[in-house]
Order: sequence, then structure tokens, then C-alpha cells
Amino acid sequence: MFLELNRWPKDAVAAKDDSGQSATYGDIQELVHRMEDCALPRSVVFCLCRNSVGSLAGYLALESVGMVPLLLDAQLDAALLATLDAEYQPWAYWMPSTAVQAHEEDILLRYADYVLVRTGHDTSPLHDQLSLLLTTSGSTGSAKLVRHKQGNLESNAKAVAEVFGWNTAERALCALPMNYTMGLNVIHSHLYSGGCVLLAASNLMAPEFWDFAKAEEATSFCGVPYSYEIFRRLRFERRGLDSLTTLAEGGGRLSDAAFRWLAETCAATDRRFFATFGTTETSARMTYLPPELALEKTGSIGRAFPHGEAFLVDEEGNRVEGEGELCYRGPNVTMGYAQCRADLERGDDFQGEYHTGDLAQQDEDGCFYIVGRKKRFLKLFGLRVSMDEMERLIAEEFQCECACGGTDKRMVLYVVTDQDPELIRSFASQKTGIHQSAFAVELREAIPRNEYGKISYAALEEANAS
Repeated sequence: MFLELNRWPKDAVAAKDDSGQSATYGDIQELVHRMEDCALPRSVVFCLCRNSVGSLAGYLALESVGMVPLLLDAQLDAALLATLDAEYQPWAYWMPSTAVQAHEEDILLRYADYVLVRTGHDTSPLHDQLSLLLTTSGSTGSAKLVRHKQGNLESNAKAVAEVFGWNTAERALCALPMNYTMGLNVIHSHLYSGGCVLLAASNLMAPEFWDFAKAEEATSFCGVPYSYEIFRRLRFERRGLDSLTTLAEGGGRLSDAAFRWLAETCAATDRRFFATFGTTETSARMTYLPPELALEKTGSIGRAFPHGEAFLVDEEGNRVEGEGELCYRGPNVTMGYAQCRADLERGDDFQGEYHTGDLAQQDEDGCFYIVGRKKRFLKLFGLRVSMDEMERLIAEEFQCECACGGTDKRMVLYVVTDQDPELIRSFASQKTGIHQSAFAVELREAIPRNEYGKISYAALEEANAS
């Protein structure tokens, strides 16, 4: 069974959400048996996810019976979902029952507030090791997916559980979306350890979130940089969450000030702070900074998790010391990408090694620090968004020239148009599901290009700085 969930007492609670629903390890095993009775053909299933017990239990059961879930936000833009459906043609959907518009005979199974619905698409050949699909660029609707193979998710869950020391007493507060690689890893590592996952759908700014955390006596929390900006603003240290003994961060680089605040707050309140780093391509996590080093190594992402190796290479791919592109080898490295249905038959392109595109330095203690990024992605509020994909979406929607730049704090959309900039900003927010404050729109008379007709991003940024 996936994550060896059948090792734990059937009456132990595996998950509880902030709507009051809960599921025991026995409930999940029973759902697996029900899916087995459906005799489902091995195929792709779109899981429209939210942080609820029904959503999670169905995903775990699908993994256990050998289906290949693609995890998507239940609130994904309808046009983007249609694009993915047309490209990958899922055999079924695991989705909220309130969203179903199908004949009763197409509903194969019900559990909590979710249903398994037959689509009418035929099955297609899949690689025999393929186990999960996740999107690569937040929720911009790109058809490019990361192909996980059997063992990736489990190996990373085991390594994280080992380093963090998770056990059956843990109660993980999970506010990150389960369709987001870091949120999924929080779930996997705690369930592998026999703990309980507390699924929060409420906003971190909402009183309901904190009430849920207190009532359920959460013991750990993992957030992205934006999560901890909210924690600082709300004076987390004064909220009396004595049960919360571990704070972890991933999904982007904390500012030095936020890093120091977290390290100092945890040290002063007898908590542990883990800074971690990873990618979807490595099943969420590659490196971690031990809590005892947090005060002295501000900004570090630490060293590789057990059973993995992190290293640096130069532009020719030769291993180097000091500074270079951060690379990783380990059992959690995925198979590669898919950009169309036929790619789901592909073998292992990565062969256990992933080059992140991030520039990093390594200190004398072997700890890494990210210093830049080679690829054109930004991590906005912890979600990776492709600037190239955003350019395409805006150009198509507004029939204008667009170029994207910026930092992980804000994406700048440079456009040549007569359109209202607020419409463009609203569109970017809608397509990504990220707050409008993560985007700025600048009107330009022209987009600078080189002699080959390609956008000159250096010239664009220079003009912006002047």
C-alpha cells in the first residue's frame, strides 16, 4: 500500500480538516478496497484538490491501486483545465461532488464530499513506473508536467521523516495546497510516520486558522516565505501555540531579516526551525539546514537529505567547489517532463540527477546558499510561475507585446498596449491564483529586442532601473 499506510492502527486518525471531517488509517484502507472493487484500468485521473479529507483520501487510494493522478487546484481556471483535459485526456476525475455535472452512471464511487467520475476518454499507454503528475509552473495552465516514478514520493517522505524525527504523536498543520509539491511532502512524511495531518483550507490571516491550530494542538507547520511574513505581522510568538514545536520553510528564499526572526524566535521559545530547499522535479525536498545551525548560517539551505547528494557544476557540467549551478542526485529525482499525452510513455530522462538552474555557493561546512537563478521562473508567494508562460498568456489575451521580469517578491509585466493596467494585473492574478500584489504592470512604447528579434531582458531591466 502507498506509504505503507497499512502499518498503523486502523482506528488512528490519519487526517482531519477544518470543516470537521476526519479519516482514520482504517478508513483510507477501506477506500482502497472499494477502488480495487471498481477494477479501474491503469490510467490518468485528474484530482481537483482542496485541503479536505475527501480530496486527500481519494488521492491516497488512487496511488495505492496504481492509478496515475494529476493533482490540480479545484479552483483552477476552467479554460486552463479544459486545455489540460484536451491534451492528457484523463480516464476519470476525482473531484468535489458539488462540482459534478455528469450522469449518475458515470459516478463510480463516492467518499465524503468527493466523487470519482468517468470522463468518456479512452485509456492510453503509460510507462509502467509512472506514479504521479504535477504541474511545473504554479497554476498558469501550462501543459508541461513533472513525471514522478514509483518510489520517488516514498523515498523523500522517509528521508524527511528521518531528519525531522516524525512519529505517531505528530500533528502536522498543513496550510499549503496538497497539489503543491511542498504541501504534498508535508502530508507524505507525516503519514509515513503514522502521524495525523491537519488540513487547513482557511487563510492564515483568518481567526479560523488559528482556532483550528489551537483546538487540534498542532505540533508542526511548514510554510513558504509569504506564510512567515504573515506570522511576523500577526506576532506569532504571542499567540500561545505551545504545542507547535517545529517550524519549517520551503518554496522560496526567505529574506535575511525573516530568516533571522524565525531562527531567533524558535531559539527563544524552545522550538526547532528547519530551512529546506527543493523542487517538484526532486519530489519536494533536496536539502535542509539543521536547527542548531540556523542562528549562525542566515539564508543557508543546508546540506542534502539522507540518501541524496547535492553538488555544484560549472557551465560545462564539471563539478566545482565554491560557486556553480546546484545539482542533486538521489532516489527522489523524478523521470522528467511531459508536454503531451505521448510523453507519458517516456522512460527516465533524468536518470537520478537533476540540474536546478539555481546558482549556489557552498561554505567550508558544506552548507549551500542560493545566490541566483538561471531559469526564467519566479517563486511568488512560494508558487513557481514561469515568466515565459505568463508572457504568452497576456499576449494572447490582450493581443499585445509583453515581457516579464522582476524578483521573487514581485513579477513585473512590461506591456505595449492601450489596455487598463489593472485589467492586466487582475488577469495575471486570476490565471495564477496568486494575489494581485505579486504583480506590477508597466506600460512601454516598445519592448527592446536584439538583432535576432528576441526580447532583450537585460535592456529591459536596465531601462527599468534608470
